[in-house]
Amino acid sequence: MDYSKLKIPTHVAIILDGNGRWAQEQGLTRSQGHKSGFENLKTLSRYIFNKGIKVLSVYAFSTENFKRSKEEVSFLMNLFASEFKNYSDLMNEQGIKVVFSGERKAPLPDKVIDIIEEVEEATKQNTRGILNICINYGGHSEIVNATKKICKLVLENKLSIDDITEENFSQYLFNDLPPVDLLIRTSGEIRISNFMIYQLSYAEMYFPKTYFPAFDAAEFDKAIVEYTKRDRRFGGINYENKNN
Repeated sequence: MDYSKLKIPTHVAIILDGNGRWAQEQGLTRSQGHKSGFENLKTLSRYIFNKGIKVLSVYAFSTENFKRSKEEVSFLMNLFASEFKNYSDLMNEQGIKVVFSGERKAPLPDKVIDIIEEVEEATKQNTRGILNICINYGGHSEIVNATKKICKLVLENKLSIDDITEENFSQYLFNDLPPVDLLIRTSGEIRISNFMIYQLSYAEMYFPKTYFPAFDAAEFDKAIVEYTKRDRRFGGINYENKNN
């Protein structure tokens, strides 16, 4: 698709939903669905960055996902440990910096935390774009953690309360990223599930029924076409299009 006539969002966020349901409909195990989802993410992220998007955030695993079965969680943790290393090599080839958002503590296994730190170190000099992988992540905890950071700095006389503004608050979040322009949640579910609450304030939202393993480049193009049609006013009025 020719993107020259489309509005290109700076920051796209995707909730990677429907891996298990896709697998079950294919007669596969949920684990095979998660594996297919990661394979699709490799291909799709490359396509997305090639279309000019600067930041891609993906919801890989929430803090609540640890409530799933022991077998499924164990498979996912092993998958993360192997796939994140592969992402390091893939993103380095494309000049993409990889960062991770979320709690780096139990119940997240040490082996996953170690790989996260290795990948961030290996890709930190890349400047073409940013892939933000959210794992053991919750939007509420992100805001609470940011508040604790600010309180600690104030108590240590390193920061004045009056210095905290809407413009600089994001630097205290897990990662200081631009606001999300477009949120995509695959599988047809219509909710944000505690994902990037602060960053989504003025995001356009798109909820395709396609399960994530089948959400390919053509499906992403549909999302961008829909985004282009949206009139983003940020609480104001687009006077050029106003019907007087």
